[in-house]
Amino acid sequence: MPSSRFTTAAPLAAAGPAARRMREWLWRFFPQPVGLNWRERLRMVLGTGLCIAMVAVLAHELVTTLPTPWMVASVGASAVLVIAVPASPLAQPWAVLAGTALSFLIGIGCATWVDNVVAACAAAVCLSVVAMLALRCLHPPGGAMALFAVLHPPEATLPATGPLLLNVGVLVLTAIVYNNLTGRSYPHQAHNKPGQGRAAAGASPFISADLDAALAHYDEVLDVSRADLEGLLHLVGRAAFQRTLGDLCCRDIMSAPVHAVVPQASLADAWALMRREEVKALPVVDPQGVVLGIITVADFMRLAHLDTHEGMAQRLRKLVLGRPRQPDKVESLMSSPAQQVQAGQPVMDLVPLFSEAGHHHFPVVDEGGQLTGIITQTDLVRALARSVAYS
Repeated sequence: MPSSRFTTAAPLAAAGPAARRMREWLWRFFPQPVGLNWRERLRMVLGTGLCIAMVAVLAHELVTTLPTPWMVASVGASAVLVIAVPASPLAQPWAVLAGTALSFLIGIGCATWVDNVVAACAAAVCLSVVAMLALRCLHPPGGAMALFAVLHPPEATLPATGPLLLNVGVLVLTAIVYNNLTGRSYPHQAHNKPGQGRAAAGASPFISADLDAALAHYDEVLDVSRADLEGLLHLVGRAAFQRTLGDLCCRDIMSAPVHAVVPQASLADAWALMRREEVKALPVVDPQGVVLGIITVADFMRLAHLDTHEGMAQRLRKLVLGRPRQPDKVESLMSSPAQQVQAGQPVMDLVPLFSEAGHHHFPVVDEGGQLTGIITQTDLVRALARSVAYS
């Protein structure tokens, strides 16, 4: 007969993963830490109080003579949204104004045409959400306004729409002034315009279409605009890129010693040096080592007309008229001035130069302007590969 030690082992083992999943599920009820400093907390507290005070003062003076509520409770929730999260799509002026008024009118309609109060409550909130989603004015306090209209039919009448619009109108105007005075854009302007694509630095590993595919797969409402999310992800990508390559300088990846020529050198000697050392570019320097220009294989190809296709007419014309005198010195063929980089310059600065400006080689100079090395696309790709492997 097996001992009790073996008969209880299986239930305990089975309870382990279940208990762990239960703990993980219960942990979701605990609030997540909020990264707010004391200045932002104080800004939120003072702003919310100021908004409610402004609404209360104006509405109490102008609406107390009417048989309608001079202030609605949902304004308090709206005040928290427009001050605490002014970048949220749920807190934008259109959402506050249209979402509140539309939900209130839908609540009045449900209270009038649906006899059962329970059904009227459910219908009012559901139809409010449908209407707010259709008009892109989703505002959570709007659901409260729809419910208020059903539960308080004597006070929720069409004339009460005026005081309600006064409440939310004063709230939005106060939030606009306060948020902008305290450094918050309201109405919020997205940090990244839709369709902007890749970040300007070229460091982001995704494009707008990738974000659209991810959002379609996520298929939930996010309390952040799509443009803000794209801008945030670009910043994350740039930060990760800076973390892996930010400490690298040009001197860390350059090829040295570098082969160079003087301006008076013959093209034959320069070409022979490039063939012998298997390089595609030679910096041109003066006797002190200061970079004057650069000569590349592409320059020789243009000289030999290998980049053009001549027809029979062009060949006959050159045969009759003769060919123009060809340059024979480096100074007559080099590109000057040459784009240079400093030895202590961050490697990240080279990415847009290589990817967007069309450069292939960069002479590297020291603080005195003298040539110390050269960086090619191969050097940069090698550094990128090492950083990716390291990360």
